[in-house]
Amino acid sequence: MSITKKATIVAVGLGLVTLSACGSSDGDQASGGDSRTVTLVSHNSWAVSKDVLAAFEKQSGYKVRVLEDGDAGQAVNKAILTKDNPQGDVFFGVDNTLLSRALDNGLFQSYEPKGSDLVLPEYRADQDEHRVTPVDTGDICVNYDKAYFSEHKLTPPDSLDDLIEPAYKNLLVTENPATSSPGLGFLLGTAAKYGDDGWADYWKKLKANGVKVVDGWEQAYNEEFSGSAGGRKAGADRPLVVSYASSPPAEVIYADPKPKTAPTGVAEGTCFRQVEYAGLLSNAKNPEGGKALLDFMLTRTFQDDMPLNMFVYPVTKGAQVPEEFVKSGPQAKDPETMDPAKIAANRDDWVKSWTSLVLK
Repeated sequence: MSITKKATIVAVGLGLVTLSACGSSDGDQASGGDSRTVTLVSHNSWAVSKDVLAAFEKQSGYKVRVLEDGDAGQAVNKAILTKDNPQGDVFFGVDNTLLSRALDNGLFQSYEPKGSDLVLPEYRADQDEHRVTPVDTGDICVNYDKAYFSEHKLTPPDSLDDLIEPAYKNLLVTENPATSSPGLGFLLGTAAKYGDDGWADYWKKLKANGVKVVDGWEQAYNEEFSGSAGGRKAGADRPLVVSYASSPPAEVIYADPKPKTAPTGVAEGTCFRQVEYAGLLSNAKNPEGGKALLDFMLTRTFQDDMPLNMFVYPVTKGAQVPEEFVKSGPQAKDPETMDPAKIAANRDDWVKSWTSLVLK
């Protein structure tokens, strides 16, 4: 959820295999220089097991080249700017908060991958034209540092309403919705909760209560949040952060030694449901390779591999959810959601209003 970026920065930093390459303005080079190379453009959260990627390459005959292009918002904007001469063949990582921007700007061409019928109905989109394929889902939620709240004998917040209470003053760090996918998801969650007439007033109160805003997820989670492994090393002092429901499992899985329980928790009443999509880029130099890669993303091999690499949930029927997710990072029972059409109609105005309200 992906899902931007995500708690996978923790995983990648500790050795998960990813492929990356520098971009090129030359179309042939961007596609790897030959018809047997397929180039995937993504945000910084792409990760896949080495053996899974090797299985695709052996099965399909295509070599995969990955170009990571920053946070989700940055990657989508760059892909739109380069759509006439794209950097690759497939784009992965546009989510429901930014989907309309990508579609309205003609970023993708139509293709319905094999296995699309296995995608759960609640995650499908653009069913008339099939320009995007759902790949994963996750919940954007406030995470809390259990140790901080225990030491201060303070009950962690559990709702958006809690975050504006004096007890939580100067504790929360969030991302800028203009530059960050989780930041935008959190803003949309407040709009869904408080409505067109109430979300701005909520943010006035959140600002008065000392919310800190940074540009992206990696800075917020790994530098500002006291509950993360990176934050502890950095001496972070914010025990609340906008991240993902799947972040606590990452803190368990990649810790050495592994704790019995996650050192961080999720304020379930703050969650917004995110779905990430992939699509075949318009003007792709290797459309056949791109189609093969999109087909692969819906296979059990790839869907079962995603959770412990990208810390997201699969979207297809029968895909397996790891025990660590069930224990430490379950999906929210009643997350905030919003119709993509409403996001499209209001997103840019809401971000502009938020910027004037919170940053000025």
